Amino acid sequence: MQYNDLLGIFVKHKVAPNLLMIIMILAGLLALKKLNVQFFPSFELDIISVSTVWSGASAEDVERALTIPLEQRLRNVDYLKQMSSSSAPGVSGITLEFEEGSDMILALDQVRKQVDDFTSLPEDAELPRVSQDVRYESVARVLISGPDNLDDLRNLARQFEQQLLTRGIDKVVLEGLPKESILISVPSAQIYQQGLSLAQIGARVDQASQDLPAGIAGENDGSRELRSLSQRRNPKSFEDLALSGDESRRVNLGDIATIQRRIKTGAETITVDDRKAAVLVLSRSETGDSLKSAEILQQWIDEIRPTLAPNIQVKVFNERWQLIKDRISLLLVNGGGGLLLVLLILYLF
Repeated sequence: MQYNDLLGIFVKHKVAPNLLMIIMILAGLLALKKLNVQFFPSFELDIISVSTVWSGASAEDVERALTIPLEQRLRNVDYLKQMSSSSAPGVSGITLEFEEGSDMILALDQVRKQVDDFTSLPEDAELPRVSQDVRYESVARVLISGPDNLDDLRNLARQFEQQLLTRGIDKVVLEGLPKESILISVPSAQIYQQGLSLAQIGARVDQASQDLPAGIAGENDGSRELRSLSQRRNPKSFEDLALSGDESRRVNLGDIATIQRRIKTGAETITVDDRKAAVLVLSRSETGDSLKSAEILQQWIDEIRPTLAPNIQVKVFNERWQLIKDRISLLLVNGGGGLLLVLLILYLF
């Protein structure tokens, strides 16, 4: 009796089932290599935010001079699904939600063009900031303790933050330290003498100190996140900020202004064993790899620990990447067990 179905073909050609099994195993190994290493599936937030700061203005003035005119311009953006806004004393915020599947790079360009063409901006208002909301996923947290002086601890934490960003960590946020601000005081005589205005100086400082997401370029495995990384965080970095583009008569901010750092007093801080501490929160972007970020973190830890002073401690905790690794290990164990059972049954028959 002959069978022309799939089982009959496998019975007549004994090499075929073995070859099919090898192909399935290789396909499984290839799929494991391409496995998306993250807790949640990849999806892009179809949301763009427009924020404008107008110090000293009331909520009514902000709504009348900023929010409503910008809303009227932004209503013409393609594929806009919903728009919401808020006006508070000194700040205007507009959130644009686009239809699912929209080209967010094109949408971001259109929003920026509409905002740039807005010519009725109040003289003392800052330039509007346009940014696309980006989703990040936590990888781990790093606890830094040791220096008793807050300034030393902050400088050490900022140094570690820069090292991790340089090595490839997508986002690092410093927590546990009092908020600080940089006070820039410019005498009115200097402003008049240089032919500048306070609004021009404020806009120049704002342009030179930004760390904002600028969207995603590319698709799938080839996508890359775009960010502006020109944020300045200490008075010295502002001193050489050029206010005049004329090289023959270059004027730096430090030449005409007094730049000081102020730390907010009374804020709660983290202490470990009666020592001040700070926490670095490491996250990956939408297209990042949690296990790769964990490998970068471990290599960094192994390199810096021998160079640290005895009183400085660096500890990694809340390692969410470990949960992902455990799930992958469980998947491999279950897959290997299933493969052994299939081979055993085939051997018995």
